[in-house]
Amino acid sequence: MKVPKYYRVKGALLDMIVDLPTGTAIPTERELAERFATSRTTVRQAIAELVVDGRLERTQGSGTFVAEPKFMHVRPLTSFSQDLGSEGQRPGSVVLDIRESLASQDVSRHLELPIGSPFHLVERLRTVGGEPIAHEVAHLPGRLPGLAERLAERGSLYLTLSEVYGKEIVTAEDTVETVLADPVWADLLGVETGLPLLLVHRTGWDAEGKVVEWTRSVFRGDRFRFVSRQRLQEDVALSSTAAVAAVSAVSA
Repeated sequence: MKVPKYYRVKGALLDMIVDLPTGTAIPTERELAERFATSRTTVRQAIAELVVDGRLERTQGSGTFVAEPKFMHVRPLTSFSQDLGSEGQRPGSVVLDIRESLASQDVSRHLELPIGSPFHLVERLRTVGGEPIAHEVAHLPGRLPGLAERLAERGSLYLTLSEVYGKEIVTAEDTVETVLADPVWADLLGVETGLPLLLVHRTGWDAEGKVVEWTRSVFRGDRFRFVSRQRLQEDVALSSTAAVAAVSAVSA
């Protein structure tokens, strides 16, 4: 099978950066083209794929650098803060909006409420070390008085729902797909328009089968990977599957 030239250059670049520390600048396109005896267009395509893969990052006017390793998010019902905190990261949130609204047809369908029923919307920008990583919009059925203050006190949405409002999620379903960053997401996440993102829709239910949340999150595909851990049988040990489009996601 004939391997495209840019793909061979991509492999050579991976070998070149594998042991380099985060933030190390790689040579310019011209220098790499000379090193690999190819065109700058070929080098540019190889670099572009490595940027999408999260192995390199571009800084306008400064150059191209070795990127930080992707963050890992593990189990379906652990929170953003728990997972990244366990990796020694500094997770955070910026609240963009919290308000009570009335359910549209789409929201009522997902929350299993009559159209026009009250619900709370919580929009947050999730960060790690101050860097924007994900944009999240949670839809929560019913009236939740004082939600903004209680969330500010606890930081975790799941903890707030459980401790303050007696709403505990025991089952969740996540659907994951890839999308391209539109101008709004690009601006919020500080990336280029068209960068691949991971779009995650989550529905969470309580022990009685009532919907507690419906959340839409977009994660930077260059900075995140997901891990799904599931017990297949009672007599089989816990297995782990790592993939970019696994069934794990984050809401709390």
